[in-house]
Amino acid sequence: MSVALLWVVSPCEVSNGTGFLESVREGNRINDSSRHRNLVSNERTKRGGGKQRWSFGGSQTDNGRKFSVQSAIVANPAGQQRMTSEQMVYDVVLRQAALVKRQLRYTDELEVKPDIPIRGNLGLLSEAYDRCGEVCAEYAKTFNLGTMLMTPERRRAIWAIYVWCRRTDELVDGPNASYITPTALDKWEDRLENVFSGRPFDMLDAALSDTVSNFPVDIQPFRDMIEGMRMDLRKSRYRNFDELYLYCYYVAGTVGLMSVPIMGIAPESKATTESVYNTALALGIANQLTNILRDVGEDARRGRVYLPQDELAQAGLSDEDIFAGRVTNKWRIFMKKQIQRARKFFDEAEKGVTELSAASRFPVWASLVLYRKILDEIEANDYNNFTKRAYVSKTKKLIALPIAYAKSLVPPTRTVSLLS
Repeated sequence: MSVALLWVVSPCEVSNGTGFLESVREGNRINDSSRHRNLVSNERTKRGGGKQRWSFGGSQTDNGRKFSVQSAIVANPAGQQRMTSEQMVYDVVLRQAALVKRQLRYTDELEVKPDIPIRGNLGLLSEAYDRCGEVCAEYAKTFNLGTMLMTPERRRAIWAIYVWCRRTDELVDGPNASYITPTALDKWEDRLENVFSGRPFDMLDAALSDTVSNFPVDIQPFRDMIEGMRMDLRKSRYRNFDELYLYCYYVAGTVGLMSVPIMGIAPESKATTESVYNTALALGIANQLTNILRDVGEDARRGRVYLPQDELAQAGLSDEDIFAGRVTNKWRIFMKKQIQRARKFFDEAEKGVTELSAASRFPVWASLVLYRKILDEIEANDYNNFTKRAYVSKTKKLIALPIAYAKSLVPPTRTVSLLS
């Protein structure tokens, strides 16, 4: 299952009427050589053609109140109530937002300081960031172009997160995917813990370790992305949208939460921290739903159906119809509803993009505008996503990017915004 890897709103800052400032807190640079004994010069990123499963998006909240696209308590067969996937994810949103608030509260100096080389490894950290930039430039050209407008510190940090996400995704979608086991993912998570503890294994880990030491990034979204990879190893059907939403969060919405503290929010924004994070989350969900709808045929050939089983049944469809690849009126009706849902998440995401810091808006808008057009292409193909792959042509991209740039110039409103 391909994952939306376009960096949209997910990377952004936070600010509101009570003074959440435009920059994130300056953290402790990694400058203890003992913490980097395991640095190796060989970068381990596989350069195969693995699919990418990430992106950004969100729903919204203000003062603890949630404005959700899909929510409500669900009752289990025993009559007990359980939280929906969206409510579970919201707990992670609150945790990250609280981390940002706490770190901003305890510092007066908010600008990220220039790089401090690792003792005994002069220039190695800069080399690691440069390698991350090369990977980003090779595999995410449009997004990488957008990052050129960001400050050097933010740009390098986003590169480091991008590369970690790509490496994680390739564990289950890369050239060695057939050899990956749950145990291998457990080891990758252990390695993640070491990165956050200042004990990176290689150069690319070092770039991420330095990033999380300088920005208030919570480890939970990283853990959750790994959980999404575990889900792909054991699960190929989703009973309802609640289950599918959780999967979309794991493999795509997490990127938004990783990136929010880095990209930043405009100092004049009156939006709350939580609402911006939820907007980033919504964009991730929107992008991933778009990936799912675009790749129905490709996934079916791998024996996978990333569509809500209950909604298929309500439309009079089954897995057999998908494997047969028949475009019928039932399929068209079903697809229209799925596309409508994805567009609602894009609508939610749009409300928060203007709240980002000025330098961070363009890559977010570019991602949102281009990914949204994939839905238009599915419609243009008469909903045949079995044998036709919907894509945005270079000509249409060239037309869309100036529009995205113009949108990025629109400042946030100076009145209190609930993003509702």
